[in-house]
Formats: sequence, structure tokens, C-alpha cells
Amino acid sequence: MKILLTGATGYIGKRLLPVLVKEGHQVICCVRDRSRFNPGPTLLNQVKVIEIDLLVPETLEAIPNDIDAAYYLVHSMSASRQYDQLEQQSAINFRGRLNETSARQVIFLSGITNDHQLSRHLSSRQMVEAELRKGAYSLTTFRAGIIIGSGSASFEIIRDLVEKLPIMITPKWLNTRCQPIGIRDVVKYLIKGLLNDDFYDKNYDIGGPDILTYKEMLLGFARIRGLKRTIITIPVMTPRLSSYWLYFVTSTSYRLAVALVDSMKVEVVCQPNDLSEITEITPLSYEETLKAAFDKIENSVIISSWKDSLVSGHMGTQFSEFIAVPKHGCFVDQRSKTCSNKSSTINKIWGIGGSNGWYYANFLWKLRGALDKMVGGVGLRRGRTNKHHLNAGDALDFWRVLFADKDHGRLLLFAEMRLPGEAWLEFRFQNNLLTQTATFRPKGLLGRLYWYAVYPFHGLIFNGLITYLVKDGNSNEDNSRIW
Repeated sequence: MKILLTGATGYIGKRLLPVLVKEGHQVICCVRDRSRFNPGPTLLNQVKVIEIDLLVPETLEAIPNDIDAAYYLVHSMSASRQYDQLEQQSAINFRGRLNETSARQVIFLSGITNDHQLSRHLSSRQMVEAELRKGAYSLTTFRAGIIIGSGSASFEIIRDLVEKLPIMITPKWLNTRCQPIGIRDVVKYLIKGLLNDDFYDKNYDIGGPDILTYKEMLLGFARIRGLKRTIITIPVMTPRLSSYWLYFVTSTSYRLAVALVDSMKVEVVCQPNDLSEITEITPLSYEETLKAAFDKIENSVIISSWKDSLVSGHMGTQFSEFIAVPKHGCFVDQRSKTCSNKSSTINKIWGIGGSNGWYYANFLWKLRGALDKMVGGVGLRRGRTNKHHLNAGDALDFWRVLFADKDHGRLLLFAEMRLPGEAWLEFRFQNNLLTQTATFRPKGLLGRLYWYAVYPFHGLIFNGLITYLVKDGNSNEDNSRIW
């Protein structure tokens, strides 16, 4: 069957795609930026990729007319303060185009909306479902609450809280009940419902067997990790203060923290249904899901992470705007060294950041990350999804990977920290000569003052970094700084 997959670069889409291909479907992957789509050469050769923007109706003409079904996995939470309006318009545009195709079914992954008072985020999900239901196709909606899996936002936030804080003073919403579900079970349901008449024009709440409070989820995580944790809930922490608390302690962005805190005050528990009998799927328990997630992490096989979504940083959606590093009106710190072991140096470059750190003067990198967090930036806590691989679109601490070609030895990063300007960091090989270039395009007088203020640290950080990268062999230094 010919299946349209929206959100192919997202957390759920990346997990669903290989399963659809394995099932023998012809998959058309919808992306806003083709350069961010990196499923691997084997998988890439088996799918068709089209660039669309759901807010630009004319781009939707790229969707083939002869599709059989479509997955709607688009999510705009935290992408904009007006995300609910954007989500509604995206759904309307999508519905209009799908009505012109031969699609028999649309499958939508939504949120559980059974509480009498919904958050703005859950109300938005409900509104999107209502718009999609007006289409000429059959709509199947699966409604999930907290999704747990390696790289999921919920998992990473719980992990940050439990592993960093032996004692937690928390807001009262930690006593709210929810019904978490593992990512592998979500994917199973999405596959089972595809082009199955029994699921047409129906909606189902999906969750695991455990109904837990957020406090119980944190303590359950601690138990799995063999950690003793004390959690004290207090009634006086306001939503704004709760958002700041979540933002500073975890790797989440502030906008996402606000949306999450708003949603965590709403109970997300499934309405009873016969889905397990129909599908013969027995969802994993919360603790089984956690163990499965850590198994993936320990074996470095995390397929997708929420941190690689652009909403975890401050970039726009088109990488092409940033890949051509500017020269006019920029400050540049450029250093070159030769190395005797090119392969070793490239492996070091591809292992940079995350748990490996930045090899030299790590305390200064951490200080910069802490300062960034204080002014609303992403900080260093995002880390990296995979210890050994980098692809365009990946988050790398407070950088975003724009270009990664390991065979030719070129890595280009764009800064997502809060800056009075724009910054790039590039590593590029020519034969055995490694050139490391930091480029900063200032914005106004403040940007220029910023460059001069941090420049003394560049001599320490950037010289130490490139020296470490090539230190396995003899090096002939050729350091140059272009102002």
C-alpha cells in the first residue's frame, strides 16, 4: 500500500518508518527540510521523500493523489506562542489536500482528553482531531498520555529529575494521575490500525496497565536505577515557578516546560475499551518500559530523540539558510593543524559533546551553558542522541548539526545558545590538515562588544580543542585569526 507519513523526522515518525517499510508498504515521507531527513542509506532507498509545509497550501501539491492512507503525526507544541492556531490551520490545509486524493484513512496520534478541564495543549489536540474528522476519508484516532521510551521527552525529563536530585521539593501537580505507555506499544497500535475497517471512524485511548501519579513515576524510575529519592510536594508553587523549576533542572526548553506543566495538571487516564482484545496487544508495564528504554541506551541504539526536534532550540525550519557560512561583516577565529592519524581525529570530532564533553577547558563550556540557561537558552543539558553518529538536524549540546560528512571529514555546527548574533563552528579536513573555524556574525553594537568580551577565552578554548583533536601525531601549527 502507498502510505503518506507526516512528521517523518519527528520522534514517533522515526520509530514508525522502519516498521512500515518492513511491512512492505511504499512510504512517502513528508518533511519540511530534506537535509534533516537521515534515516540511513538502506531505508532511504526504499522510501520517497517530499518537502511540504502544512501552513503553505501550495506545497501540499507534492502529495501524490494515489495514496491509500496517511499518518498525521505533526505536532507544534512549543514551536510558537500561537501553536494552537498553527495546529488548527495545518489540520485544515492537510484535510483539504487529502480530500483530493484517493486516501481511505487518516491515522492521528492525539492526547487523552477525558478530564473536564483541559490544558491549552490538549484542547489544541482535540481541535485538530475535530478538523481532521471533517475529511472525506475515515479517521482513526489513537489518544496517548505520557509516552515512555529512549529519547522521549517524558523519559528524559524524568531521568534528569531523578538522577540529579536526591531530594525534590515539587509542586502539587505531581499527585496528578496518568497512564503511561511505551513507545514500542504506541507503534504497534499505529500499525494495527492501518487500513483496518474495524478501526475506521473510531477513537481509542491507549495506555499501559499502570495508572500512576507523576510522583509514583519518579519513584519507580529511582527504584529501577537503584537510587534512593525523597519527594516532598508543596501547594504553593505557581505554574510559572513550576515551569522555571522544570526548565532549569531538566534539558527541556522553557516553552515546552510551560506547556508540560500546564498539561501535567490534567489527569490523563484511559477510558475503558476492548482494544487489547481486538489487537491482541498486551502493553508493557511502566517498569518494563523503563528497562526496555535503558537497554536501548546502553546499547547505543536510540532511533530518535525529542531533543533533535527543532522546537528544542531556536532555529527556523530551513537549514539551507545557515549552511552557507557568511564571511562579510563577521568575526572569525580560524586555526589549522596537521595530524598523523586522520581517522583518529575524525572519530574524536564525531564524538564531541554530550558525555564526552569538549575535551579541553570543559568547565568553561559548562559555565557558558549555565549562563545560557539563565537567560532562557538551551544550555548544555540536551547532550546528543547517539555517542558515535551525527546527522544533520541532531542537537549537540547548545549546537545544531547543519552538515555532517564523516567520509570527507567535515562537520558544521550552528549555535542555538542565546547570542547577540549568529555563530557557526566548523571542522574541515584537506588531506591531513584540520581547519577549525569559529564564525560570529554580530547583531549591532552589543554583538561586537560580546565578541571582544569573550575573545580572550577563545585563545584558550579553541586552541586547546584543536590541539587535543590532533595530539596523536606530530603537528605543524598554522594558527590564524581573521577579524
